[in-house]
Amino acid sequence: MERKNKTLPGEPRLPSESSGDTEGNSEQRETANERENLPSTAELEKAYRRSVEKLRFFTSMRSTIFSLVIVAAVAVLVVVTVLPFLRVYGESMKTTIQSGDIVVSVRTNDLDTGDVIAFYYNNNILVKRVIAKSGDWVDIDEDGNVYVNDKELVEPYVSRKAYGETNIDLPYQVPDGKIFVMGDNRSVSIDSRNTSIGCISSEQIVGKIIFRIWPLTRLGSVQ
Repeated sequence: MERKNKTLPGEPRLPSESSGDTEGNSEQRETANERENLPSTAELEKAYRRSVEKLRFFTSMRSTIFSLVIVAAVAVLVVVTVLPFLRVYGESMKTTIQSGDIVVSVRTNDLDTGDVIAFYYNNNILVKRVIAKSGDWVDIDEDGNVYVNDKELVEPYVSRKAYGETNIDLPYQVPDGKIFVMGDNRSVSIDSRNTSIGCISSEQIVGKIIFRIWPLTRLGSVQ
């Protein structure tokens, strides 16, 4: 007759062989599941490459932004110190430069007769044309013809000549270290012909005007 295991009341029940096999299988299944959940070598390499690419991207962006800031700072420095941009007001240089034009100037003291310059005067910036330099003799007749060292200037930039607001004694010798300037719109320009402006020193010069950038319809060099 088959003997059956019995458990007396109060006696702890011992695990049977079948229950032990069930627990062992459960642990094996958990270990297998953990192994299945671990990323493969290919996945690890892919994640590593993604991280490296992301790091390179942010490094490149930071370098690009830094470079742009440097370029912008240099551009501002150049504009302020070397190539000032100026907006012209008034009619004294009409028709060469109109009121509202935006022009670019270059800082230089190497100026020739006929150059258009900007200079400081009483906290303002005026624009005129170089007529004569230090030591030259300037004379103007009643019709507005200008003579430098007894030679009449050829002035294609002047649309209408005029004696204008002249109160200096003519002929007039330009003082040492000075420049004699006049506006192209001779009838309205107040310039070196009048003692209220006088001749210009090199310390007053902002720069030589070389180019007009606005309006776009008149984009080009200033002569």
